[in-house]
Formats: sequence, C-alpha cells, structure tokens
Amino acid sequence: MHIETLKVFCDIIESGSVSYAASQNFVTQSAVSQQVRSLEDKYECRLLERARAGVKPTPAGQILYNSSKEIVRRFIELENRLREIGSVIAGSIRVGTVYSVGLHELPPYLSEFLRTYPQVNVHLEYLRSNKIYDDLVEGKIDLGVVAYPAKRGQIVTIAFRHDELVLVVPPDDPLAKLNRVGVAQLAGQRFVGYERDIATRKASDRILREHGVKPNYTMEFDNIETIKRAVEIGQGIAIVPRSTVELETARNSLKMLEFSEGPFTRPLAIIYKRGRELSPAVRKFIDVLTTSKVKVPGGHPARNHDKPDKADKFDKADRAEAVERAEKIEKSA
Repeated sequence: MHIETLKVFCDIIESGSVSYAASQNFVTQSAVSQQVRSLEDKYECRLLERARAGVKPTPAGQILYNSSKEIVRRFIELENRLREIGSVIAGSIRVGTVYSVGLHELPPYLSEFLRTYPQVNVHLEYLRSNKIYDDLVEGKIDLGVVAYPAKRGQIVTIAFRHDELVLVVPPDDPLAKLNRVGVAQLAGQRFVGYERDIATRKASDRILREHGVKPNYTMEFDNIETIKRAVEIGQGIAIVPRSTVELETARNSLKMLEFSEGPFTRPLAIIYKRGRELSPAVRKFIDVLTTSKVKVPGGHPARNHDKPDKADKFDKADRAEAVERAEKIEKSA
C-alpha cells in the first residue's frame, strides 16, 4: 500500500468530496476512484458511501481513516525534516483567503515567493472567513489570510499588514466632487456593503455608528468585486479597502474619498492551526509574507502589538487579470 493512497483516502474523508481530494493531490477523479477500489479490494470491504452532504466513511472506512491519518501526518513530518536537511523547498501549499485579500493584497507576495521557490505549488482558495477557520482546524488548508483575525485557542495568528478603509462613489455622485469626506456627511446615503456576518461589514457599521450614522443598505454581497460593480452602476456608495479600488479609480469608473476622521484601517493576519507541523514551503511562504518589502497600494505595515513570539516567526501583480478572473467565477457560479 502506498502512503499517497492513504493520503488521498484521508482527504476524501475530511472534505467529503472525491473531486476535492483529486484536486489537492494533482490526480484525476478517476484515479482517486481507482485508489479507493484498490483499498476496498485489499481489505475486502466497502470503505465509502454516498450521502446527501457528500461522501462519508463506512464503519470500516472510519477505522482505516483513524489509523491512516496518523500515518500520513508522521510521513509528512518525516518528509519535511529530510527536505530541511537537503535544503529542498518543494511541494504544495493550500491557502484560504477572502476575495479582497486574495485578489488585491497577496498577488505581489505570491509573485515574489514563486520566483524564489519555483518548485512550490500554491493553491489559493477563496472562502468566507468562518470557513477558513473551520478548514484550518480540519486540516483542509495549511494557512489562512484573513481580515480582523478572531482569537481562537486552536489558531495561531501572525500580523500581516493593515488596509486603509475608504469611501467609493459613482463618478457622477455629488460626493465625487470631494477628495475627503466626514463620516457624518454620509447620513441619509444609500449603501452597498458586505453581508452582515462578514468582519469588514461589522467594522464599517461600527465606524458609521460611532459617528451617528445609521446606514441604509440597498444591496449586500459576500465579495468585493460585486460590491464595486454595484457602486459603479449607481446602486449606492460603499466603504471598502483602498487597495481593492486602485484599478477602478485609475480608469475613473469609481471615485475614492478618504475620511476626514481617518485613516480607518483593517488589520490582516496569517493564521494556521496550533500544534501543526508546518512544511518548509509553508514556513518560507510565511517568511515572504512577513518580511518582504513589496508595494501594495493602500496598505500599512504590520503593527508591533501583533508581534509573534519566537516559535511563530518564520524564516505589481496583474490586478486587472485577477479581477477579470473573479468576475468570471461569479458569472459561472
């Protein structure tokens, strides 16, 4: 039996999906099905069954998974140690993040990392913040990059950077004549925003509330690209991270205004599961994120109060193309 087969089997159980396991292991769904069949033939019992929520293990499959998970974990640790000795930085990294960070904050860091470590494959997955935390704990991803990091006992947090929050309006809006705006001036305006459970929406609402403004939301979305499109067509105004609207302001499809009371900033952080053995590739990726001096519009360096302890400190992408890719994803969803 191959370790790779056990790893694929564990990925199926943890994700509940054959297609997800195939993508994470760079093989076809047919190859994954063949590997499962080889295990079932070897042990002469059924290991998986279909359910409404996806694939789940049979009692025999659960027994195999419980033992295989530890075998796979220890094998990965062994590989990581050997690679460190041989100074080989290779493998794959699974990173979960939200659209605004993945499309507008990470690209220059990814470019630098891949130039330095071309043998590493980085898989960027766009997820809601709560799903990022869940997937980390379940071992489905290696790292998360989130806004307004939550304190959780199972999660280690490393400060990354800070965004500046700004107001965007359509070019023909009366507010577009200004370069700066007071929060109180937004009373009575129609807003387009993130959905209520998203951390950036909660922070924006707090800013408005502290300045006596009760926002009237006409539309709510789960990603920054749709929010910008709604503002462009005149559905309202929006508070967004500055780095996410550089393209639109440059081509005059949106007008960006700074806040007179600002700057208001949005903290970003790298997160991973506490106690997890991180591969050399993951450690180097964290190192690039936390030490590189790449330029990201609208960003601020990480603040010292979020400084990680010793154990946690590790050693202009084409935004137009990234935005176009996100819009295609939305249309196909």
